[in-house]
Amino acid sequence: MIIGLAQILRSRKMRNDASHNNSLTIDEDYKLLDIIVRNAKKLLLLEENILDVARIENKSLKLDIEECDLDDVIASVVQDTRDQIDNSRVELLYNKGEDGILMVLVDKSMLEQVLSNLLSNSIKFTKAGTISLNVEEKDNQALVTVKDTGPGIDPEMLPRLFSKFATKSERGAGLGLFICKNIIEAHGGKIWAENNSDGKGAKFSFSLSIKN
Repeated sequence: MIIGLAQILRSRKMRNDASHNNSLTIDEDYKLLDIIVRNAKKLLLLEENILDVARIENKSLKLDIEECDLDDVIASVVQDTRDQIDNSRVELLYNKGEDGILMVLVDKSMLEQVLSNLLSNSIKFTKAGTISLNVEEKDNQALVTVKDTGPGIDPEMLPRLFSKFATKSERGAGLGLFICKNIIEAHGGKIWAENNSDGKGAKFSFSLSIKN
């Protein structure tokens, strides 16, 4: 797709240069460029995911651990995700925990990757409604939950949801949740998923130890 769109733009530019008139196609060109950028980002993400999977399977995934304020990490990812949502019918909410500052020892970039993957996954399947991210302290653990109002998880997918290439979507390679699971477990945490009790949407949760 990227090559095809680039060729369309190149051909159009050559025609416009020849006719000395390009005012009519500027808006269309920007739309095509937006599509090219979106698809290039998808390819970059796929490449990064494949590299992460290789590191996981080779047991060469290395953590750069540092002490972080969990709220700061989450707030940053939430804001970045809001900026990327192009569906006005989807609202992303962040409900900060009431337990005060939660400090965790994590690889910050990898935690951001997990949060981004979970939010992006919910956005992909939620056509309208809300996606809420909640944080609470429980048994000296930080519990992070991403809840959406999408169609929920196919019962056939639940047992293998965090396995490699587990997907029924035409978008994505089914690597994101596999990577999330391995990153969280590398931090000594747990990750799981379930459908919401009201039958509307799904809930993904993970836990991390809090630094005392």
